[in-house]
Amino acid sequence: MFARATTLAVLASVLVNASPLDFSQLATNKKIPSYGGLQLTWSDDFNGNAGTLPSSANWIIDTGTSYAGGPAQWGTGEVETYTRNTANVQLTGGSALQITPTLVNGQWQSARIETTQTGFTAAAGKIMRMEARILMPDVRGLSAAQADGYWPAFWALGANFRGNYNNWPGIGEFDIMENVNGQNKVWGTLHCGTNPGGPCDETTGLSNTAACVGSACQGNYHVYSFEIDRSVNPETLRWFVDGQQYLTVTESQVGAATWQNAVYDGHFILLNVAMGGSFPNGVAGTGTPTAATVPNVPMYVDYVAVYNSA
Repeated sequence: MFARATTLAVLASVLVNASPLDFSQLATNKKIPSYGGLQLTWSDDFNGNAGTLPSSANWIIDTGTSYAGGPAQWGTGEVETYTRNTANVQLTGGSALQITPTLVNGQWQSARIETTQTGFTAAAGKIMRMEARILMPDVRGLSAAQADGYWPAFWALGANFRGNYNNWPGIGEFDIMENVNGQNKVWGTLHCGTNPGGPCDETTGLSNTAACVGSACQGNYHVYSFEIDRSVNPETLRWFVDGQQYLTVTESQVGAATWQNAVYDGHFILLNVAMGGSFPNGVAGTGTPTAATVPNVPMYVDYVAVYNSA
């Protein structure tokens, strides 16, 4: 999410490391699930009154077009201004978070939130999983041009990024769910090492895509999950949609030093809907959003959860 090349090469490994966890309930479960061998260590199911902001104990609401001292346009070329207006971010009153991109006097506005906590990681010999149940913006009834520029995401950045903002991608970025321009698939990506190039082929990253299970990604809830597994050799990262694994990256692919910098330190979680930027532009083959892009199509998040093995 932080930066993307317009060339979207797929550099993921084959899926040779099966997850030890049971994902069978994820596609239909509307509550935060529990799993044998894992403890729920952090979560938010976005209970609260309709029209209120998400919990300030759990979330920081980013505003503007960059971090103070960070790259312009959030380092991605996205064109929106993030706000804390309830037109852009609010609880629905039905146990969900709503993030809506709007167009106000010709200026795109949207929302981006990040967890106050920065310590989400896996200890040596253990497993950590992040997951969220998300309904991507339902742009299915729009033409391709009308959906151009939409960039919803669920992702995590290394804790050492906070307050520095210029040490990407070495601190590690896990893109657990990205989607652009309303295409009916999910992208998962690891960003690491140095930019440009390096072991993660920045700015593209090590990436793969998958179809959602059973129904379109847009307009339907699906569960997007990510694991750090330090209980196996080589240590492994895994990406899932509705329990179906579609991307694996191992320590041996990127080297020990790069892996430790990107994986071992804590991370914080982000949710946002960007508009435009290098990723949707690269997929569309033109600048986005365009004059045809339709505003006001929200992303909904049912829950976000973090689990750790005992």
